[in-house]
Amino acid sequence: MIRMTEPSKITSESVPDHQPAAGGIAARARASVGPKYLAGLNPEQRDAVETLDGPVLVLAGAGTGKTRVLTTRIAHILSQGRARPAEILSVTFTNKAAREMKHRLGQMLGHAVEGMPWLGTFHSIGGRILRTHAELAQLKSNFTVLDTDDQVRLLKQLLQADNIDDKRWPARMLAGLIDGWKNRGLTPSQVPPGEAAVFANGKGGKLYASYQERLKILNAADFGDLLLEDIRIFREHPDILRQYQQRFKYILVDEYQDTNVAQYLWLRLLSQAPSLTSPRVRGEVASQGDAGEGDSPSAALVETSPLPTSEAKEKSPHIKNICCVGDDDQSIYGWRGAEVDNILRFEHDFPGAKVIRLERNYRSTGHILAAASHLIAHNEGRLGKTLRTEDQDGEKVTVTGSWDSEEEARGIGEEIEQIQRKGEKLNEIAILVRASYQMREFEDRFVTLGLPYRVIGGPRFYERAEIRDALAYLRVINSPADDLAFERIVNVPKRGLGDATVQMLHDHARKRRIPLFEAARAVVDTDELKPKARGSLREVVAQFDRWRAQREVTAHTDLAQIVLDESGYTEMWQKDRSADAAGRLENLKELVRSMEEFENLQGFLEHISLVMDRDSGADEDAVSLMTLHSAKGLEFDNVFLPGWEEGLFPSQRTLDEQGRAGLEEERRLGHVGLTRARRRAMIYFATNRRIHGTWSTTIPSRFLDELPAANVEITESKGGSAWGGTGGYGASRFDDMEAFGSTYSTPGWQRAQANRNRGGGRNGGGGSGGFEEQTSSFTSSASPGPDFGSFSSRRRGPMTIEGELVAKSTGTTSEFSLADRVFHQKFGYGRVTKVDGNKLTIAFDKAGEKKVVDSFVQPA
Repeated sequence: MIRMTEPSKITSESVPDHQPAAGGIAARARASVGPKYLAGLNPEQRDAVETLDGPVLVLAGAGTGKTRVLTTRIAHILSQGRARPAEILSVTFTNKAAREMKHRLGQMLGHAVEGMPWLGTFHSIGGRILRTHAELAQLKSNFTVLDTDDQVRLLKQLLQADNIDDKRWPARMLAGLIDGWKNRGLTPSQVPPGEAAVFANGKGGKLYASYQERLKILNAADFGDLLLEDIRIFREHPDILRQYQQRFKYILVDEYQDTNVAQYLWLRLLSQAPSLTSPRVRGEVASQGDAGEGDSPSAALVETSPLPTSEAKEKSPHIKNICCVGDDDQSIYGWRGAEVDNILRFEHDFPGAKVIRLERNYRSTGHILAAASHLIAHNEGRLGKTLRTEDQDGEKVTVTGSWDSEEEARGIGEEIEQIQRKGEKLNEIAILVRASYQMREFEDRFVTLGLPYRVIGGPRFYERAEIRDALAYLRVINSPADDLAFERIVNVPKRGLGDATVQMLHDHARKRRIPLFEAARAVVDTDELKPKARGSLREVVAQFDRWRAQREVTAHTDLAQIVLDESGYTEMWQKDRSADAAGRLENLKELVRSMEEFENLQGFLEHISLVMDRDSGADEDAVSLMTLHSAKGLEFDNVFLPGWEEGLFPSQRTLDEQGRAGLEEERRLGHVGLTRARRRAMIYFATNRRIHGTWSTTIPSRFLDELPAANVEITESKGGSAWGGTGGYGASRFDDMEAFGSTYSTPGWQRAQANRNRGGGRNGGGGSGGFEEQTSSFTSSASPGPDFGSFSSRRRGPMTIEGELVAKSTGTTSEFSLADRVFHQKFGYGRVTKVDGNKLTIAFDKAGEKKVVDSFVQPA
């Protein structure tokens, strides 16, 4: 069992001077044994494990055995006696990865691995160093680490003390700015004036300084401080830095492409050899002109004395041995501060570094790897590598077009059912979306089909906080006696109705045996509440009364939008400057859109109760649903990639904010999505999609033209809409008509007529917006991407589908018939005059003719 007692203080005596001779008897004896842990490694992996001297960059592509190489390298260092466990600094990004590495090391070495205190995440190791030298950061060793909520509360106090309007300048926005500055290694004095001016008319820098002072008084630090304070201590106390440099004989870094500037600076300081000149870090941020063109922000913050070249390595026994493992093609977290330039600059930071490429993929088939490699090759900011496999080519990547997002969800649902019928597990199926609001239609579809599913990386759509809040408003409108819903939103957004007010309402409701809402109506006419709280509560009661009155004359979708706007809930998230605020607003718009499928508010809420009632066990065989960002590190046999359209993927917002750098990160995201698939990768796009509450005609993503034609197959949608177009997905049922009966001069009409006149042999040529037409504009500019128009020879012949047949095949047959006498809870008695699937037109005795869903009526 490997053990090492950790000294309370680091001293130079704690570092042994003895180093085993390179050619000694012990070393030769070890080499003759042939460690078992090296068995099964391919040549590149073994090279990465056995190259122990000097800086090494391991470019590990998706599925190439990165974690195995990293853990085997540690095992090799320990078994060869090159360092003791406490002399190895191994940094990961998650605690889960650290635990897995320790577990694998135990299996490789045949015993439990202990005495490795420096194997962990950046923040856990940074926190350990900070606690050791807390007095140098004006802290005590038992300081508290604040979470995000604590940060926001503290910043609110500072805003109030400075008489700054928290509604105009939210504390959460300031917390995001400070977190971003700390991720870039900036202390309050280093924040550029232009950035400080973004908040509260230039007070951002001052508030940052006040926040740091307040943290010291509270003996607290936030997560950013765990590295930022370490960096400051290392800069101001070279002797302490030198002690850590001497202690760590080997440094290993996982997922190096995801490091931010602060993490980069922290590593650069520790990775310098103690016998060399330590890096000279600038005291102030360099101006934009100080950094060379193409330099990363980290390059503008640190000047380093170059490490010895390969010729000087032999003369310098103290050369630092640092090994960084990462994949520049999987750097997808730029939105949270990750700098892909950190890995691209590795050879510049460590001259003479050895770069080892792991390109043998053990996960995906040949066609999938070829498609992913061809796509990512269009990026300019990459070191370059090509994934390969020795397995079969497998099935081609499929690209499927659908009429709209609903058909997309139906088609994927049908495909999943077919896969399930073949005996494959649902656990091996994943749907990877670009935006979280895309999940809603898939969740609804799976509930309809009875397919178990789980959402990874976040709650299911209807379980998100913002969706639950919005539903609570609608539930109170539908049922004033819903106390749980009313209590949830009575003070959301903040109205000054705290716990004391709610408790008083509960007491009043229990005494009178009435719902909370009725208790609120009674209380606002008394003097039991303070005037401000009474006024807020009176406004809430009046709003719900007004909305209930509007319910009778307003469509339920319009009513939902009115409620979100008039309640101030939408405005609350518009003012929130946190990273997820925009996604929450998109989810709210998707919620309103989802209501269109239902006859009324009651029907929609009943559907939601069905969705929410589904309780999925952790071990249940279920489809995995997640965003592309959440999918990194996972793998599945079957991967569906819906929503590959311009504006959605690549994201228009990312392109607007980051330009070419944003486009390249989006392309890396596509590469990550494809390489999650082991056997099948299926891409979908829709011609029409509801985005931000508005229907838009979309065009296929430019990334489709960057896929290699030889590895891609165009398939037909199984969604059942019989969409035609010019892309080979079957003719439209309208194409069988002799004439439309009218003549229009719109471009869409003219294109439809031109397609028709070119001849019926081209698959019916039904209308504009087809895949061939929409992708052709990208083909010329995305060379050498495929021209999907070349697939026209594979199209099938014309196909006519009668409208009535389609309606019957896709609809649901009602148990009611014409002239049946029925009863409706709201409209009373009536007689069925028309049956359309499960929708009935009923002539009610008193309410007149209404359209209702058959589930809301019963035989009279």
